[in-house]
Amino acid sequence: MKKISAIAVLVLTTCLFAVSCGPITSTVTSNAQVLITSEPAGAVVMFEGNAIGTTPCSVSMPVTATAVNHGSVFKPSIVTTVKPWELQFIKDGVTENVSVDPSAVPVQNGQSIYNYVFTNAAYMYDPTIMAGEADNMVSRDNPGQTALERTIIRWYFDSDPRGARVFWRVVSSIPQVVKNTNEQYLGTTPFEETRAFNILGLTYENSRDVQIEVKMSRNGYMDQVKRFNVRQAIDQQEISSFFDLVKDEE
Repeated sequence: MKKISAIAVLVLTTCLFAVSCGPITSTVTSNAQVLITSEPAGAVVMFEGNAIGTTPCSVSMPVTATAVNHGSVFKPSIVTTVKPWELQFIKDGVTENVSVDPSAVPVQNGQSIYNYVFTNAAYMYDPTIMAGEADNMVSRDNPGQTALERTIIRWYFDSDPRGARVFWRVVSSIPQVVKNTNEQYLGTTPFEETRAFNILGLTYENSRDVQIEVKMSRNGYMDQVKRFNVRQAIDQQEISSFFDLVKDEE
């Protein structure tokens, strides 16, 4: 990486202008913007005990280089080491550790990119997902191109009393990939519709981390909210529930 080379040149220049070099130790820290991806995607990335993102994610990483000069001004002997990034990747209950050398991270089109491939034999793609569709993402550019978008789900909601207004929104635990949304109006109870998921960024693989929140609202009654896991809804081909509304005493 260019930043690492610059650090080494800086330390060397400092030594050449010194009366005596050593040993002299010099440590310099800079930041590098890195795009971290994984296979499969949707893994939580941990660094120094903190979650820094969910793949794919662009993060700022510290690059710390330490140079030690064991020679003299006439015969310098400089050894430069770069502190590795100790990362953890967590996906579906599987945690894997990796030590990454910042100077070895490849650069593509001016951006540092690190891709991690899960190796633990305990991790497997869900066998209920059709081949080739686990990571096919719903997108605005190619609507209707994935099996997920072609999957028709039955939405059915009823309430007592009827005539309640039905709202829904996306609640995501991976907002870097699937964004949370504002409430959208569906209709009034009884409500029934068959529709495909058009949630941008959604895949079969990350659908476990996304929920549909349904709110029932009627004048004189307290609002009621229920949440439905998207992957479960896909498996059941349905999102349905009955809301027994409670009068608002106020």
